[in-house]
Amino acid sequence: MGRGRSEIKRIENPTQRQSTFYKRRDGLFKKARELAVLCDVDLLLLLFSGSGKLYHYLSPTVPTVKDLVERYEAATHSKVWADVRQERRAELEKAERMCELMEKELRFMTVDDGEQYTVPSLELLEHSLEAAVHRVRSEKDRKIGGEIDCLQNIIRGRHEERYGLCDKLAHSQAWNNGGEGGGSTPPSGGGGLELKLGFN
Repeated sequence: MGRGRSEIKRIENPTQRQSTFYKRRDGLFKKARELAVLCDVDLLLLLFSGSGKLYHYLSPTVPTVKDLVERYEAATHSKVWADVRQERRAELEKAERMCELMEKELRFMTVDDGEQYTVPSLELLEHSLEAAVHRVRSEKDRKIGGEIDCLQNIIRGRHEERYGLCDKLAHSQAWNNGGEGGGSTPPSGGGGLELKLGFN
């Protein structure tokens, strides 16, 4: 009787998943080496683990990864290296623009007595400062409101606890008074808590 095929899905156990990764990785790279040697093919295998570690295999017939990528670009009429460089250049330019803008705003927020400011620039500075103060006050009010709500919940809980104790005390006193007059049984409930007050 043949072995049933197991379902292919993510392994939830981290230890078992890591062990399976190493075994499958070694098998995959072994198959890649066999394919490159037996069939005389140029092969590049890139593999990133779950932690981001890179594993790669390059067939002996290929000098460098760049050579194989350039052949891929020529075959697919695409530019892998150019796209990556362009994206990084765009990110750097965006970061430089943000730094310049932040430096300009920081210099603008600092009023220098020796600098000649125009009325519109001072009005703009005033509006910026007012907006900053408004944001700070809003955040402060939000924090204070949260602390007030927390304190109110604590006070409400203390009041409920106090009312519960007072109610149990009243029941206990009523039971003691009834016990002196006729020996009635104490009321059940109250979470198993009995308060007995001795009167001489």
